[in-house]
Amino acid sequence: MEKLNFILSGLGGQGILFMTKLLAQTALNRGLKIMAAETHGMAQRGGSVVSHLRIGDVAGSLVRAGSAHILLALDENEAYRSLPFLTGGGSLYVNAPARTLVRKQVLSYMNRMEMTCRFFPASETAMELGSPMAANLALLGFFAAFQDSPLPGHELGRTIEQASPDRFREINLKIFNRGFERGSAEREQTRGL
Repeated sequence: MEKLNFILSGLGGQGILFMTKLLAQTALNRGLKIMAAETHGMAQRGGSVVSHLRIGDVAGSLVRAGSAHILLALDENEAYRSLPFLTGGGSLYVNAPARTLVRKQVLSYMNRMEMTCRFFPASETAMELGSPMAANLALLGFFAAFQDSPLPGHELGRTIEQASPDRFREINLKIFNRGFERGSAEREQTRGL
């Protein structure tokens, strides 16, 4: 693996920094080099939060516009706001209800750039399991189902187990696993097409 650039975006309080920590720690556990940075607006008041994570031999911590391979967004509007970071052929994973996600104005751009867009109702999934604040883990599980490397799902699960406080460990793993199961089912379904 040469390098892999992530952008994680959302609103303050959604757990963007915890997601970044889990991805970074999983990469470190595999012996990979990482650099990370984050930018906060009014994060404590629900403002924008963008986290940059670079895996591999990189010179700086910030992901430049047009160079992110993966964009994980916990809010649909933040996904659109962060879209310029995504490279051609990149993948976008968004916490959004099952409906047509991509606005018409953006669809032609994404098609031209050969970007993949997958949406998953991570908030609903976390709510169903009794932990509405853990949508970040549901989205992370969903994303992990589509990735064979460098951060496989079973290793992300192990990192969640290690990083979660005792009282949240079981529910965090349950939510991550539910997202992973839903992503695996969708991945198999798209292979069959």
